[in-house]
Amino acid sequence: MSEGTDDALTVLRRALPAGPTPHHGADRAFIPWAYQGALLAEFARSRGFAPQEWLGRCGVEPGQMLSPRQLLSMLAALQALARDVGFVVGQLSLPGHYGLASQALQQAGDLRQALRVLCDWPARLSPLLTPRLVETSDELLLVWTESCGAPASLQPLLVDMQMSAVVAMAQWLGGGRPLPWAFSFNRTRPRELSQHAAYLGADLRFGCQVDAMRLPLAAATAPWVAAIPARGAMAAGALAQGADPEAASRGQLAALYDHLLAEIGGDPSLERSAQRFGVSPATLKRQLAQSGTHHQAQLDQVRAHAALYLMLLRGQRGEAVARSLGFTDKSNFRRSFKRWTGMTPGLL
Repeated sequence: MSEGTDDALTVLRRALPAGPTPHHGADRAFIPWAYQGALLAEFARSRGFAPQEWLGRCGVEPGQMLSPRQLLSMLAALQALARDVGFVVGQLSLPGHYGLASQALQQAGDLRQALRVLCDWPARLSPLLTPRLVETSDELLLVWTESCGAPASLQPLLVDMQMSAVVAMAQWLGGGRPLPWAFSFNRTRPRELSQHAAYLGADLRFGCQVDAMRLPLAAATAPWVAAIPARGAMAAGALAQGADPEAASRGQLAALYDHLLAEIGGDPSLERSAQRFGVSPATLKRQLAQSGTHHQAQLDQVRAHAALYLMLLRGQRGEAVARSLGFTDKSNFRRSFKRWTGMTPGLL
């Protein structure tokens, strides 16, 4: 592996948690109703939806602790009643009222610091999609990956919700100043884009291999006039000391992504992944199937993201990228890359 490629992967791996983090499955109830549950209930109330109209479909009682799967079922029920639920709820989601994690967001000194807080405490701030922050010399890239799995029918809503949440948070905490965001979506272009344009902006690209938001680094590091960094450091420090032990937890798919990215170029096998989670390979296969996926699909996604980063953002050639991803045969890499992305490295 060339030194340049190795350095580039090191930069990419900086988006990983600093050390081992706890993880959770889709059915673990750790989300207080007063957090995202109350937000969805308030949206439903504002639209005149009676609780039995939508909560009854989910098997959820107001006030209970929620699991990610229950939160997903609540969103699915609301999606059937209101097409704009993702954008509207997203706009109201951050900084939110989620305890110390929200306090740390509110007291960030600039957008880059706020995005780091968002990525550090995903279980509180973004329990259904996991944000990953990648920095280059001149821009920030915020990539969204799965947390615990979600039905394919809900994926667009989740991405739209989280992207609009970050855009609205940045504008509000930044004093109302709009930012030059650029968006890429891992789905086909919808027929109607008016809501995307209204809540996100005009720089929208569909048919990409990744759900991501890009912003010039200078815009992300401009100081927020109203920020009180010292208080923000207190909230983040309290979180780091374990004041909210659930806040740093990651969904199982997000934790697997972390593990596979760290293992690129080494041994990203099912057996190694099972060791990471302290279960047998058969148990891990069963857990992934319950999340609607399998180990090879998750490995393909991580390799595809790494390859796109190395080629598009770091200018690496296909042969060097193949070596860094653990391919000993360039033609095997070419075939795999086409399977991942629908195009050859040369066409990319």
